Parts: sequence; C-alpha cells; structure tokens
Amino acid sequence: MNVKFTKRMKKVLILGIVCGTALGTVITFAAARRAVDKKKTVMAETEKKWQAENKRLQSQIQTESEVGKSVEAAASLSEKQPDDWALVLVNDCHPLDTKYVPELTEITSENSVDARIAEDTKKMLSDAKGAGLNVHILSAYRSYDDQTAVFNDTMQDWVNQGESYLDAYNETKKSVAVPGYSEHALGLALDITSEDYQGLDEKQADTPETKWLMKNCYKYGFILRYPSEKMETTGITYEPWHYRYVGKDAAKEITEKGITLEEYLGVK
Repeated sequence: MNVKFTKRMKKVLILGIVCGTALGTVITFAAARRAVDKKKTVMAETEKKWQAENKRLQSQIQTESEVGKSVEAAASLSEKQPDDWALVLVNDCHPLDTKYVPELTEITSENSVDARIAEDTKKMLSDAKGAGLNVHILSAYRSYDDQTAVFNDTMQDWVNQGESYLDAYNETKKSVAVPGYSEHALGLALDITSEDYQGLDEKQADTPETKWLMKNCYKYGFILRYPSEKMETTGITYEPWHYRYVGKDAAKEITEKGITLEEYLGVK
C-alpha cells in the first residue's frame, strides 16, 4: 500500500473521529439544553401552581379566622341592648349567643317565629290574604346551623363564579348575615315574598304583596329591616322581603321617620 495513501487515510479517519465527537457533543449539548429548558418550564408551572394554591389557602385561612372571631365574639348580647325583647339589636356589631333558642310557634307548616309575635304575624298574613294578596313566607326562624348552611351555600356560589374565598366571603356578608349575627335566630324576622314572584332581588319591591307589606307592616309591629340606601347604616344591602318585629309603637315611629332600627336605638 502506498505510504502517502496510508497517511491520507489516517488523516481522514482522525478527522472523522474528531468531527463525529464534535457532532456528538453538539447533539448531546442540544438534548441536554432541551431537557434543562423543559425542566425549567415544568418548574415554573409548578411554582405558579404552588403560588396560586398558597394564595387560595391564605385567603381561606383568613376567612376562617374571621368567621372564628365572629363565633367567639357571639358570647352574649351587647351591653347597649334595650330591656325590651322586641328591640334587641343583632347585626355585624352586635352578635347573638349561638346557643340562644326562643320559644317557638308555627305560623306555617315549615316556618316558626318567637311565640310572642305569633298572633301579630298571623294577623298580618290573614289581612294580606283578605286584601286579595298571596304572600309567601320564604324563611322565618333559623337556627345557628341553618344560618351556617345558608351562608356557606351563598359563599360557594360566589366561589363557583370565580371569586377567591376571601372575596366570596365579603360578597356573601353583604346579603347574608354571618352565623351568630343573624336576627333570624331571634325568631323575630321573616323573609316574605309574593307567591307569584319569589325572587330575592329588587324586583320583589314591585309586587303587590310587597307594596302592601311596606305600607301596612308597621300596624302589626313590623318594619322593613333593610331599606334602600341604608346599607352604610345596617351593613346589609336593600332587602324588600326582610321584615323584623319591633313592637307596634317602635314600628310606627321607625316607619314614619324613615329610619332604621340602629338609628332608632341610637347605636351602630
């Protein structure tokens, strides 16, 4: 074999080995980089999920903490409360003992009220019917557990709409009292709607039944508890279906003056 040819072959082989090694290194490096990039992407996505979960958990913890404080605070009625049982104030500043249960009397097969207002309540419903109206008692006395269920269901509806737990909690508080802070537990409050329209919204105010109740409820010792444009005072949005027994004298004065129970009592 020619010596020159042999040397040339050796150079070709060496060059091939060098190129092959270099190419292999490039391929290995590229593969490694892809693997690193993929790992970084996975890590970034994981970190994003962790941050979102951490935020959700923090909101949930804060919400549960606030609810817990509400329950702890509901040990007794405020010292500022009046002696008259019909004027006891229960709102976001004045909790009710979570173990309080009034003596109850049924007004319908599904609803009960404090026995002391049963006669006036039945009279109001009877007179409304006599006026050709068809009222519907949506809710009356609610226990602490019942109120908790209503609050949780409403809060879950907000969560299902995409709100965080904390935002859902704050939105729910505008229309549903926190358990321990609902006057439904007194047995002195009723949610009354038209039988023909039972929606809990401002359209309820346009029904004949609600118009009659707003005009006449004071005669039976009731007031519209959460009037329009009074949320800053009551802490609750306008509820044309929510009526509270306060006694006939107080109901007459509150209705004539267009004030709330808080304003009548001179407390927040």
